[in-house]
Amino acid sequence: MPSYQDGLTDFLSILPPAVQERLRDTPGSDKLVEVVLDYGRAVEARYLDGFTRWDDLPVSERDIDHVVKSLGAFAEDNRAGIERTLHRISAIRSRTGRIIGLTCRVGRALEGTIDVIDDIVRSGKSILLLGRPGVGKTTKLREVARVLADEASKRVVIVDTSNEIGGDGDIPHPAIGTARRMQVARVSEQHQVMIEAVENHMPEVVVIDEIGNEAEATAARTIAERGVQLIATAHGGSLENLMLNPSLSDLIGGIQTVTLSDDEAKRRGTQKSVLERKAPPTFDVVVELLDFDRLAIHNDVQTTVDLVLRGITPRPEIRVRTGPGAVEVVQQESGMDLPVPGFNERFPSLASRPAAFDDPPRRRNPDRAERSERSERTERADRTERPRDPAPKNPIRIYPYGIARTRLERAIREKGAAFVVTNDPAHADAVISLRNATGHKPSRLKEVPRAASSVSVKSNTFTQIAGALDELLRMKGQPNDTEVKALDEVQRAIEQVLATGRPIELSPADARTRRLQSQAIESRRLATEAVGRDPERRVRVLPLKSA
Repeated sequence: MPSYQDGLTDFLSILPPAVQERLRDTPGSDKLVEVVLDYGRAVEARYLDGFTRWDDLPVSERDIDHVVKSLGAFAEDNRAGIERTLHRISAIRSRTGRIIGLTCRVGRALEGTIDVIDDIVRSGKSILLLGRPGVGKTTKLREVARVLADEASKRVVIVDTSNEIGGDGDIPHPAIGTARRMQVARVSEQHQVMIEAVENHMPEVVVIDEIGNEAEATAARTIAERGVQLIATAHGGSLENLMLNPSLSDLIGGIQTVTLSDDEAKRRGTQKSVLERKAPPTFDVVVELLDFDRLAIHNDVQTTVDLVLRGITPRPEIRVRTGPGAVEVVQQESGMDLPVPGFNERFPSLASRPAAFDDPPRRRNPDRAERSERSERTERADRTERPRDPAPKNPIRIYPYGIARTRLERAIREKGAAFVVTNDPAHADAVISLRNATGHKPSRLKEVPRAASSVSVKSNTFTQIAGALDELLRMKGQPNDTEVKALDEVQRAIEQVLATGRPIELSPADARTRRLQSQAIESRRLATEAVGRDPERRVRVLPLKSA
């Protein structure tokens, strides 16, 4: 993937001399993510595929002062940067205000990172990016700004609160192209600068990194109502997280409790108090970043939110970037084809309607701005060419009892494992249940086959449910996420040992993972040995065995 000059030399120059030398002598500088300097502790270098800690190189007060003097003053958010670069240095302070820790993060601008959503970006829709830290939200925002400004010839203004998009200094980094950048003096003023950008500079597109509070969410709605395309990120890993966040739920229409009449509740087949969306969403599309090149796309936020509020699990479109300009749709979007509601409108009963359709949903927002004829032709061609979602091979059928189906579906989606959710306990291969809901073994659970695996969770949270899936994988003899990553590391190490003839140590792992690693290594006629003590015990890959 082509990249701009990442200014790694400038980054290294601010670090203490001993750290600079150690980093230059360590291979893999192109994968360096950040350097951590904590007073009195060993220097730690973090890479895309692991980390290195130099126990013989403790951080002194002089080392911290060296970096701070190289940078100058830190802003009130305890962040600083290097002028004309995208690098970011964040400080940790003691109770007296003295800097005792630094996280020095390498900033890189990459081209091609939005190939996977290029059609959506150019459509004029407002897009909200969600995802955990480190999956590339800011990198994609930067590329979106450049593409819309330079290739789509639109007036783009970036509201750059911590100079993460356009870099430090008064002259923005060339990675944003001809997009204009408005800096924010204080984080608390971001919502005011957002409004100022629209009122003073007539943008067609406004790009914002991290909408984090109610004032900023309100400002985003004000901008969207003026017909400006919004591209932004927000706190939260998924659409469901956003719905549960009272400060930010307005971005997807807001949630309110409505009391129905007796007749209406009977007609709907629900309780009298139900949750409904308050208003049209600020953003048309929500993109969940599952990984750097793997995304889940909710193309119609209004309908998706209505589905979730009615307890129906939507299936977002899942795309994977397989190479420069190459995108594969591994799951088509599908869900209930609801009528287009106004907010607070009453819906017809859903009791007799199917939970989902196999085909992608029809267009459901006639009040949206019409697309150009060219965009329509492109969309029709995409629908024709995209492959249908292939059925997983030998899937594990899970029957959920007492747990949130939406969270289970999301955990399955993020893990990419061969799981499917079934409503029929008699055909289940496994059961995930809420511990306090199975005290007297309900009749539904008695229908589950004896051979089915069973896992219970303490609480109905995403973390607990994801952990239950990992447990099922272990019970079924399949590798979990951690083990898959460990095996990927093994394959890279094997190739390097075969090429160089030198031994390589893998990252620390538990006993089961080490056993899987050793089996994979020995299958390539290489030798292994375990070194270190738990929890730092790890496998060392040795060169070819003698014949």
